[in-house]
Amino acid sequence: MFSSRAFCRSYRLTTNFRTLKPKTIGTRTMATETADSLTTEIAHATGALNDLRLQNADVSSIDAAKKRLGGSKDAGKKKERLLLKTAKGTRDYGAAEMFCREHVERIVKDVFTSYGGSALDTPVFERKDVLAGKYGEDQKLIFDLMDQGGEQLALRYDHTVPLARYLAMAGATVQAKIWQVGKVYRRDNPVMSKGRMREFSQADLDITGAWDPMIPDAEIISLLCTILTRLDVGEFTVKLNHRKILDGIFEVCGVPQDKIRSISSAVDKLDKLPWLEVKKEMTEEKGLSSDVADKIGEYVKHKGGPSLLELLKADATLMANPSAKQGISDMNILFTLLRAYKVLDKISFDMSLARGLDYYTGIIYEAIVEASAPPAFAANATESPAPSKPKPSKKAKADDGEEDELDESQVGVGSIAAGGRYDNLVGMFTAAAAAEGKKAPGLPCIGVSIGLDRIFAIVWPKWVEKGMRSKETMVYVLAAGDGLLEERIALAQELREAGIKTDFLAKKKPKLTAQFMAGEKDEVPFAVILGGDELKEGLVTVKEQKWEFVDGKKTKVQSADQGMKVRRDELINWIKQTPTYQGWSSGRLI
Repeated sequence: MFSSRAFCRSYRLTTNFRTLKPKTIGTRTMATETADSLTTEIAHATGALNDLRLQNADVSSIDAAKKRLGGSKDAGKKKERLLLKTAKGTRDYGAAEMFCREHVERIVKDVFTSYGGSALDTPVFERKDVLAGKYGEDQKLIFDLMDQGGEQLALRYDHTVPLARYLAMAGATVQAKIWQVGKVYRRDNPVMSKGRMREFSQADLDITGAWDPMIPDAEIISLLCTILTRLDVGEFTVKLNHRKILDGIFEVCGVPQDKIRSISSAVDKLDKLPWLEVKKEMTEEKGLSSDVADKIGEYVKHKGGPSLLELLKADATLMANPSAKQGISDMNILFTLLRAYKVLDKISFDMSLARGLDYYTGIIYEAIVEASAPPAFAANATESPAPSKPKPSKKAKADDGEEDELDESQVGVGSIAAGGRYDNLVGMFTAAAAAEGKKAPGLPCIGVSIGLDRIFAIVWPKWVEKGMRSKETMVYVLAAGDGLLEERIALAQELREAGIKTDFLAKKKPKLTAQFMAGEKDEVPFAVILGGDELKEGLVTVKEQKWEFVDGKKTKVQSADQGMKVRRDELINWIKQTPTYQGWSSGRLI
């Protein structure tokens, strides 16, 4: 039997439960009303947007209606967490990596200017009709941008077409050496570790205008060899061919005119695929007969030097073709000039080199290193066709649903630089812009593009192995005892004005240990220590610091040396006279 106290507790619980029921029901009613209201709001916004479209309203009104509709649909949704990652095919570079990249870029620009080049900068995006029809099968890799105020735009694919547009706007009369360094964009499948990305940096130098035959061509190849030698990329080869020789071979072998460019693109894959794969593409995908493909195979297997020219000259059928004959004559002049430049040992006359871009008209070339080819791909054009190999596989889809990059174990770095002669590209622009019946001027050009990201992928491991620094700071100003903040600032500014890169710890009264640790983190070679009594005597203490590799790890060389006293007013000259300072050059591999 319940007690009165228990009965009261039971009654209160029952009463509370009954009291809660209407509130629960009321909450459900409110939720239903909210959902109905939201549905009505979305319907009204959708109807208003459709009405604006039917009325051909201005773009700004339609955009505003779309925004209102989007806001209605998103109402009540749970906020999604932001996915912190870079876009596919792009990446960030930290301080040490950027120091290495700047080292690469400085060398490239220094060679550009030493060969007489002057700089140009063009927009990172172009009108889409400027880029269209210039890249052959690679046209699909162009990044299109949405309609921007009535203009159809696209991110630039390279520096060559924007340069040609610039030259056409200048009247196609510029005779110069022009260089440009900047980012370009391609919707390719990235392999980040090999420097194959969707956003990447290229450095171009082009020689524009009419010059005597093959002199600009030889100058460009010499420039390329100079850059790659100074960058310490290891052993490299510059593969050469001539578009006119290649076109002549295709004509002699019986390739229809309308298939020459597509067959050229297939031949260009011989550095990545065995001959049987390339032949399969020619016959099954491009519709070329098997016997014509076999004839092409007999030519493109050849590579060598000047002696290969003699072999081609002995081919009566080939020499009867005007295009091939002109190309062989050009190559004969080129080899003579390259001998004068002393770079013949870096050259390979490779008949399989095709370069798939549509605008090339003469000599073509690309630079390769050991890492250029896919791992374990041993293609030798002088041997029998290699057995068919599987195409590079793709990794499984990532958690976010995006297809990941290609499997890096089956992909090489590729060519690290490439280019060629394009005598008609500027004329294409001037002709397209000229009034009907008016003659449009042309401008012969030749250039080279250097892939800075691919070079970085090769140089960076060497940089790390040599223990290169990530900063150029040469002096770190410290204070012993009282903070001496004003004195540290004054000395740092004096050293900076003298061209000595200097830093100090931004604390009023830092501990000496903390200051040393800050300087050592940046591997600063000179620690200049200020003391109150020493400053009164016009002196400072300078301690030189060094680092070494121990068991593969970079560590500071421990020394009992407490530093040496140097007169404050002679400090700048003293530092500049030291072997450490004189031996250091910004970014140099030391």
